[in-house]
Amino acid sequence: MRLYAAAPARGARQALGDLLLLAWVAAWAWAGREAHDATMTLGRPGRATASAADDMAAGFHDVEGRIGGLPGVGDDLAAPFKGAAEAAESLAAAGRSQAETVADVALLVGIAVFLVPVLLVAVLYVPFRVRFVRRAGAGRRFAEADPELLALRALANQPLRTLTRVSDDPVGAWRDGDPVVVRRLADLELRSLGLKR
Repeated sequence: MRLYAAAPARGARQALGDLLLLAWVAAWAWAGREAHDATMTLGRPGRATASAADDMAAGFHDVEGRIGGLPGVGDDLAAPFKGAAEAAESLAAAGRSQAETVADVALLVGIAVFLVPVLLVAVLYVPFRVRFVRRAGAGRRFAEADPELLALRALANQPLRTLTRVSDDPVGAWRDGDPVVVRRLADLELRSLGLKR
Protein backbone atom coordinates (compact mmCIF):
# COMPACT_ATOMS: atom_id res chain seq x y z
CA MET A 1 0.00 0.00 0.00
CA ARG A 2 1.42 3.32 -1.06
CA LEU A 3 0.29 6.41 0.84
CA TYR A 4 2.19 9.04 -1.13
CA ALA A 5 3.03 9.58 -4.78
CA ALA A 6 6.52 8.72 -6.02
CA ALA A 7 6.86 12.10 -7.73
CA PRO A 8 8.47 14.36 -5.11
CA ALA A 9 6.26 17.40 -5.75
CA ARG A 10 3.01 15.43 -5.68
CA GLY A 11 4.12 13.36 -2.68
CA ALA A 12 5.09 16.55 -0.82
CA ARG A 13 1.67 18.08 -1.55
CA GLN A 14 -0.02 14.95 -0.26
CA ALA A 15 2.12 14.89 2.90
CA LEU A 16 1.47 18.60 3.45
CA GLY A 17 -2.27 18.01 2.99
CA ASP A 18 -2.19 15.21 5.57
CA LEU A 19 -0.28 17.40 8.03
CA LEU A 20 -2.70 20.27 7.49
CA LEU A 21 -5.62 17.89 8.11
CA LEU A 22 -4.01 16.75 11.38
CA ALA A 23 -3.40 20.37 12.39
CA TRP A 24 -7.02 21.21 11.50
CA VAL A 25 -8.29 18.34 13.67
CA ALA A 26 -6.01 19.34 16.56
CA ALA A 27 -7.05 23.00 16.33
CA TRP A 28 -10.74 22.16 16.38
CA ALA A 29 -10.24 19.67 19.20
CA TRP A 30 -8.69 22.51 21.20
CA ALA A 31 -11.53 24.87 20.19
CA GLY A 32 -14.11 22.26 21.18
CA ARG A 33 -12.45 21.83 24.57
CA GLU A 34 -12.38 25.62 25.08
CA ALA A 35 -16.06 25.92 24.09
CA HIS A 36 -16.91 23.12 26.54
CA ASP A 37 -14.99 24.81 29.37
CA ALA A 38 -16.50 28.22 28.61
CA THR A 39 -20.01 26.76 28.62
CA MET A 40 -19.33 24.94 31.89
CA THR A 41 -18.76 28.29 33.62
CA LEU A 42 -22.48 28.93 33.15
CA GLY A 43 -23.12 26.12 35.65
CA ARG A 44 -21.20 27.83 38.48
CA PRO A 45 -24.22 29.75 39.81
CA GLY A 46 -26.24 26.53 39.95
CA ARG A 47 -23.47 24.68 41.78
CA ALA A 48 -23.00 27.61 44.20
CA THR A 49 -26.75 27.80 44.81
CA ALA A 50 -26.93 24.05 45.47
CA SER A 51 -24.01 24.21 47.92
CA ALA A 52 -25.43 27.20 49.81
CA ALA A 53 -28.93 25.72 49.90
CA ASP A 54 -27.56 22.39 51.21
CA ASP A 55 -25.80 24.29 54.01
CA MET A 56 -28.99 26.19 54.79
CA ALA A 57 -31.05 22.99 54.83
CA ALA A 58 -28.57 21.34 57.19
CA GLY A 59 -28.73 24.37 59.49
CA PHE A 60 -32.54 24.41 59.50
CA HIS A 61 -32.65 20.67 60.18
CA ASP A 62 -30.22 21.15 63.06
CA VAL A 63 -32.38 23.91 64.58
CA GLU A 64 -35.50 21.83 63.94
CA GLY A 65 -33.98 18.89 65.81
CA ARG A 66 -32.96 21.01 68.79
CA ILE A 67 -36.26 22.86 69.07
CA GLY A 68 -38.31 19.75 68.40
CA GLY A 69 -36.97 18.26 71.63
CA LEU A 70 -38.56 20.94 73.81
CA PRO A 71 -41.44 19.51 75.81
CA GLY A 72 -44.92 20.61 74.86
CA VAL A 73 -44.20 23.30 72.26
CA GLY A 74 -41.25 21.76 70.43
CA ASP A 75 -43.18 20.34 67.51
CA ASP A 76 -45.06 23.59 66.89
CA LEU A 77 -41.89 25.68 67.05
CA ALA A 78 -39.93 23.21 64.85
CA ALA A 79 -42.50 23.16 62.02
CA PRO A 80 -41.38 26.44 60.37
CA PHE A 81 -37.73 25.27 60.44
CA LYS A 82 -38.74 21.98 58.87
CA GLY A 83 -40.56 23.89 56.08
CA ALA A 84 -37.54 26.17 55.58
CA ALA A 85 -35.24 23.12 55.38
CA GLU A 86 -37.50 21.51 52.75
CA ALA A 87 -37.55 24.75 50.75
CA ALA A 88 -33.75 24.94 50.92
CA GLU A 89 -33.52 21.30 49.76
CA SER A 90 -35.78 22.14 46.79
CA LEU A 91 -33.57 25.12 45.96
CA ALA A 92 -30.46 22.88 46.16
CA ALA A 93 -32.08 20.33 43.83
CA ALA A 94 -32.93 23.10 41.35
CA GLY A 95 -29.32 24.35 41.47
CA ARG A 96 -27.97 20.85 40.86
CA SER A 97 -30.42 20.34 38.00
CA GLN A 98 -29.32 23.60 36.38
CA ALA A 99 -25.66 22.63 36.74
CA GLU A 100 -26.33 19.19 35.21
CA THR A 101 -28.21 20.75 32.29
CA VAL A 102 -25.32 23.13 31.67
CA ALA A 103 -22.87 20.19 31.75
CA ASP A 104 -24.96 18.34 29.15
CA VAL A 105 -25.14 21.43 26.95
CA ALA A 106 -21.39 22.03 27.37
CA LEU A 107 -20.66 18.50 26.18
CA LEU A 108 -22.88 18.94 23.12
CA VAL A 109 -21.37 22.36 22.34
CA GLY A 110 -17.82 21.00 22.61
CA ILE A 111 -18.61 18.04 20.36
CA ALA A 112 -20.39 20.24 17.80
CA VAL A 113 -17.56 22.79 17.71
CA PHE A 114 -15.12 19.94 17.05
CA LEU A 115 -17.13 17.72 14.71
CA VAL A 116 -18.77 20.16 12.30
CA PRO A 117 -15.60 21.74 10.81
CA VAL A 118 -13.60 18.50 11.03
CA LEU A 119 -16.27 16.50 9.21
CA LEU A 120 -16.69 19.20 6.55
CA VAL A 121 -13.00 18.99 5.66
CA ALA A 122 -12.68 15.24 6.17
CA VAL A 123 -15.64 14.54 3.86
CA LEU A 124 -13.83 16.42 1.11
CA TYR A 125 -10.22 15.39 1.74
CA VAL A 126 -10.27 11.80 3.03
CA PRO A 127 -12.09 10.26 0.02
CA PHE A 128 -9.58 11.97 -2.27
CA ARG A 129 -6.68 10.40 -0.34
CA VAL A 130 -8.38 7.00 -0.12
CA ARG A 131 -8.98 7.07 -3.88
CA PHE A 132 -5.27 7.77 -4.46
CA VAL A 133 -4.20 4.91 -2.17
CA ARG A 134 -6.61 2.47 -3.85
CA ARG A 135 -5.65 3.53 -7.39
CA ALA A 136 -1.95 3.44 -6.55
CA GLY A 137 -2.28 -0.03 -5.04
CA ALA A 138 -4.17 -1.32 -8.08
CA GLY A 139 -1.68 0.33 -10.42
CA ARG A 140 1.24 -1.26 -8.58
CA ARG A 141 -0.37 -4.72 -8.82
CA PHE A 142 -1.08 -4.32 -12.54
CA ALA A 143 2.42 -2.98 -13.22
CA GLU A 144 3.87 -6.16 -11.79
CA ALA A 145 1.29 -8.61 -13.17
CA ASP A 146 0.07 -7.15 -16.47
CA PRO A 147 1.79 -4.03 -17.85
CA GLU A 148 -0.24 -4.41 -21.07
CA LEU A 149 -3.42 -3.56 -19.16
CA LEU A 150 -1.77 -0.38 -17.84
CA ALA A 151 -0.67 0.44 -21.38
CA LEU A 152 -4.28 0.01 -22.54
CA ARG A 153 -5.43 2.35 -19.73
CA ALA A 154 -2.85 4.88 -20.92
CA LEU A 155 -4.25 4.64 -24.45
CA ALA A 156 -7.72 5.34 -23.07
CA ASN A 157 -6.81 8.02 -20.49
CA GLN A 158 -3.76 9.96 -21.69
CA PRO A 159 -4.00 12.98 -24.02
CA LEU A 160 -3.24 12.29 -27.68
CA ARG A 161 -0.22 14.59 -27.77
CA THR A 162 1.32 12.60 -24.89
CA LEU A 163 0.65 9.31 -26.66
CA THR A 164 2.28 10.49 -29.88
CA ARG A 165 5.46 11.25 -27.93
CA VAL A 166 5.63 7.57 -27.04
CA SER A 167 5.13 6.30 -30.61
CA ASP A 168 3.79 7.52 -33.94
CA ASP A 169 1.25 4.68 -33.78
CA PRO A 170 0.84 3.78 -30.09
CA VAL A 171 -2.30 1.68 -30.68
CA GLY A 172 -0.66 -0.35 -33.43
CA ALA A 173 2.46 -0.85 -31.32
CA TRP A 174 0.29 -1.96 -28.39
CA ARG A 175 -1.62 -4.42 -30.64
CA ASP A 176 1.67 -5.81 -31.95
CA GLY A 177 2.90 -6.21 -28.37
CA ASP A 178 5.95 -3.96 -28.84
CA PRO A 179 7.59 -4.31 -25.39
CA VAL A 180 9.26 -0.89 -25.48
CA VAL A 181 6.04 0.97 -26.36
CA VAL A 182 3.99 -1.12 -23.90
CA ARG A 183 6.49 -0.32 -21.15
CA ARG A 184 6.49 3.40 -21.99
CA LEU A 185 2.68 3.49 -22.09
CA ALA A 186 2.47 1.62 -18.78
CA ASP A 187 4.97 4.08 -17.29
CA LEU A 188 2.79 6.98 -18.47
CA GLU A 189 -0.20 5.51 -16.65
CA LEU A 190 1.86 4.78 -13.54
CA ARG A 191 3.09 8.40 -13.45
CA SER A 192 -0.49 9.66 -13.73
CA LEU A 193 -1.29 7.43 -10.71
CA GLY A 194 1.67 8.91 -8.82
CA LEU A 195 3.87 5.80 -9.13
CA LYS A 196 7.15 4.80 -10.69
CA ARG A 197 8.14 1.44 -12.09
